[in-house]
Amino acid sequence: MDTYKTVTVMLVEDDPGDQKLIKMSLREQRIANAPIVAQSAEEAVEYLNANILGDKQQHLPDLILLDLNMPGMGGKEFLRQIKSVPQLASIPVVILTTSDSDKDILESFKLQAAGYIKKPVSITDFQEVMRTLTDYWFTICRRITHESDRQTSECLNS
Repeated sequence: MDTYKTVTVMLVEDDPGDQKLIKMSLREQRIANAPIVAQSAEEAVEYLNANILGDKQQHLPDLILLDLNMPGMGGKEFLRQIKSVPQLASIPVVILTTSDSDKDILESFKLQAAGYIKKPVSITDFQEVMRTLTDYWFTICRRITHESDRQTSECLNS
């Protein structure tokens, strides 16, 4: 029996090739909803703010996958902004980037990133990373949905 997980993932990524690869990998992990794709951090902030202002067509994501290196507002500034907004602060943000700089990793965690993943080069490795990521966030770690008006998450004890 094929079961699909109904979750909302936001992808903040400016590279069309990476967008396609991530979307394909999420589909293979049986994520029922297509990800919300923002091609810039500014577009993502606008989308999230629309929900806060009452546009319930703009669903809050259960997880944000964020590229650090984008033109305009970068990933670190995006993290600063959303983690300062109470309605958005509990959304886990996982950095998915080409940078493996110790400085970028440390700064991202200081800004409350929930994880940091260097984008793999091969498609097979990329798909494995996405499988592990989705298994953790949507199977091992139980998230309380935003619709319940409770903005906390509870990780299950293994």
